[in-house]
Amino acid sequence: MKRIALNGVGLLVALFAAFPVYWMIATSLKPNQEIFSATPRPVPVEPTLEHYREILTGNLIPGVTFVDFFLNSALVAVATVLLSGLVALLAATAVARFRFRLRTTFLILLLVVQMIPLEALVIPLFLMIQRLGLYNTLPSLILTYLGFSLPFAVWMLRGFVAAVPKELEEAAAIDGASRAQTFRRILFPLVAPGLVATSIFSFITAWNELIFALTFVNDQDRYTLPVAMTFFFGRDDTAWGSVMAASTLFTLPVIVFFLLVQRRMVSGLVAGAVKG
Repeated sequence: MKRIALNGVGLLVALFAAFPVYWMIATSLKPNQEIFSATPRPVPVEPTLEHYREILTGNLIPGVTFVDFFLNSALVAVATVLLSGLVALLAATAVARFRFRLRTTFLILLLVVQMIPLEALVIPLFLMIQRLGLYNTLPSLILTYLGFSLPFAVWMLRGFVAAVPKELEEAAAIDGASRAQTFRRILFPLVAPGLVATSIFSFITAWNELIFALTFVNDQDRYTLPVAMTFFFGRDDTAWGSVMAASTLFTLPVIVFFLLVQRRMVSGLVAGAVKG
């Protein structure tokens, strides 16, 4: 009876969490007369793809389409994931495997950085981006998101690297493997679950961020998707059908990315390696 009650509660929580997503998708498939009906229905009576057709074929601004904004966001997010994964893995390996001065201070600073509100960093980062000559470029967003995702990534990967027994690396060294081969063939596969977890965090950070994307980029053809979403909201009215269709397309890459990497999120790889 207790198990049935727990399963029932879990089902209710899952339905509560999934309902906004369902409503977003259902609204994107409704024609305007159903969306603004006095008695809205949870299921589209006459489903249509007109809203998707409008945002994919039309221009949100002169000469720029929804696909252009999508590609800008994809470029920024993928670059952030790759760079943060590489830098964080090297930094986490150094922190976990080597002893050096101010090592503990460095780890504490990683946590302190996470406590600073992003809004407080807009002006100093804007001035820094200007001095570097990166204003109004996508690399400015990549570097900014890289700075935000690295503290979390380094801190998490440090635990994964420290959990890998040193005996595995020593055995590889005895067998004649170099440091680079040991890192590539021993350490990297065992730390892959942590690398996947941090890549998801980095991807979501770069994909969803709005404030810096709106501040550091001036040309509209270089805007990312979060900025493009604001174009659907007018002063007098809002195109809710287009908003929901765009939001659905905006959400899909995160879901697809998670589905692609979820198989690697297995924390038992280290234990299996030790037992083998």
